Amino acid sequence: MPYSVSTQGNVLLVDVDEAFGQMLKQVLGADYRLQQVSSAGLAIAKFDAEPIDAVLLNLDTSPQEDRKHDFRTLLRSASDRPVSLPVIAYSWEGRGTKALEAFREGAFDMLDQPIDIQQLKFALERARRRLVLVQELADMQKLVGTNRIEGLLGNSKVMERVSEVAYKVAEVDTSVLITGESGTGKGVLARAIHQMSSRSAKPFVAFSACAFPESLIEDELFGHERAAFTGATQARRGRFEEAHEGTIFLDEIGDLALPLQTKLLRVLQERTLERLGSNVSRPVNVRIICATSRNLEKMVEQGTFREDLYFRISVVNIPMPPLRERKEDIPLLGGYFLRKFAKEHNKGARNFSPGFMSALTRHAWPGNVRELQNVVECSLVLANGSESLGVEDLPNGLREFAASDPASLTLFHEAVQGFKKELVRSALQRHSGNKLKAAKELGISRCYLHRMLNSFGMASADVTNDATNEDVAGEEEAEKDVKVPMRGESQPDKRTPTLRIA
Repeated sequence: MPYSVSTQGNVLLVDVDEAFGQMLKQVLGADYRLQQVSSAGLAIAKFDAEPIDAVLLNLDTSPQEDRKHDFRTLLRSASDRPVSLPVIAYSWEGRGTKALEAFREGAFDMLDQPIDIQQLKFALERARRRLVLVQELADMQKLVGTNRIEGLLGNSKVMERVSEVAYKVAEVDTSVLITGESGTGKGVLARAIHQMSSRSAKPFVAFSACAFPESLIEDELFGHERAAFTGATQARRGRFEEAHEGTIFLDEIGDLALPLQTKLLRVLQERTLERLGSNVSRPVNVRIICATSRNLEKMVEQGTFREDLYFRISVVNIPMPPLRERKEDIPLLGGYFLRKFAKEHNKGARNFSPGFMSALTRHAWPGNVRELQNVVECSLVLANGSESLGVEDLPNGLREFAASDPASLTLFHEAVQGFKKELVRSALQRHSGNKLKAAKELGISRCYLHRMLNSFGMASADVTNDATNEDVAGEEEAEKDVKVPMRGESQPDKRTPTLRIA
């Protein structure tokens, strides 16, 4: 059924121990509505019955009556949904084989037994926030039309700035220089500027200086007359004439030799050109957009690029950010490419498993957006036919970025700790250092917040405590009122879930 995030958190517990479920209801209180089922099969049946914000899964129990379903089946089913459900698993062996398998199949988080109450609440709240973001992303992707320029997709601040500048320069005919690494989408941005301009109905002609030998570039750009050289049996227009009244995009302008830079500067200054073999000037009316992955300012200092040409083509400079600096855009870009190639290759509707997406967000992307596009297409084409692209569908070079071994799992936990630290820091900033208010926003106790600050090395941070003594006393009394049955000091039964007060 369609998913909507409720005010009261809906949690589904998958555990055979009914006493543990009753205990958990008491601990979570009115903020969460807890339902309990005893098997993975019953849990999967619940997925379509009503909205669920998070699933709590005990990895240590496997009821005999549910031989057809195990935790792997549940995790795959939760991941394959249109809006994947976050599954928080728990076990007495938090970093054992089952935990690693759970992460590979898409588990959202992993808790050690005995379960720390505050960590559990924190994980549940984080799962709900993630579900909200995933839902918003799904809604946003539905609004992305097929005519949208994929190179401009992104909600990051750097891409918002790129889009803002692009809209402004599209309204005028000034020269634009787009800089950035290979694969960042410089050519796509150039085409977008053309399509948003008053010249959109006229030609957009692209030319790359590194795609032709130096001896042919002048002919390609400016054309030639009949008999201008051996083999020139007829006259030919160059790229500038083809782009008349439209836009010419000169890619990798930094690769242009100095003699050709001089001829290009003359065309830009005089708005006329002469074909090879002719002394007749022909007027050209073009808007010029250039791009380069090289440092033109440094080339000017070295004398390998004309300074006057540099200032002529760089009236407005738009730097395209590398993908590693806008990783928050990866889900949107990846989703766009997935739908695009699914349609092109006649594949069914797909989505990304959490493990697949985690690998995408952890990769450095030296090839930028172009590399992401290739990875998504390759994974889709070679996929095993399931509804979700999983870790096994990734190219070999990217599988190592998924949590598939103890070392990767350690990195995952470090990333989670970093995420928690950032949440705490942001909450304290929003409340001017008031720890009580920050703790309430995060859904944790003030004492637990103090312990987190100590563990993060933030205990000496410049934060203030604006809470009154009565507020603190009330908070501490509220914590003392939580009654959780505890097991004795003997070795716990590893098949029985246990809670402990943080």
